[in-house]
Amino acid sequence: MPLYEHVMIARQDLSSTQAEGLIEHFGTVLADNGGTLVDQEYWGVKTMAYKINKNRKGHYAFLRSDAPAGAVQEMERLMRLHDDVMRVLTIKVDEHKEGPSVQMQKRDERDSRRERR
Repeated sequence: MPLYEHVMIARQDLSSTQAEGLIEHFGTVLADNGGTLVDQEYWGVKTMAYKINKNRKGHYAFLRSDAPAGAVQEMERLMRLHDDVMRVLTIKVDEHKEGPSVQMQKRDERDSRRERR
């Protein structure tokens, strides 16, 4: 099956547990359509470069999936219809990289810098 990476931005007025619940919900949508959610990362609330739907910040989530094209299309369709999801980006990749994404690596570096002080 093809491999995909998805980045989702949810509204800023959601709690972090609600944003993580969205990740779980869309993971089950993939599973119901014959795919699997390989990995998921919640990046937290980040400031965006420009306003989207009058929101300056948003909850960012990163998903790695192994699913047929039909399952991904259905998940994207439901994401676009969901009121809490503002933007979705899906990219087809040749292979998933091992370990955390670049955003999570930056967070780990910041934490290690604080410990040195």
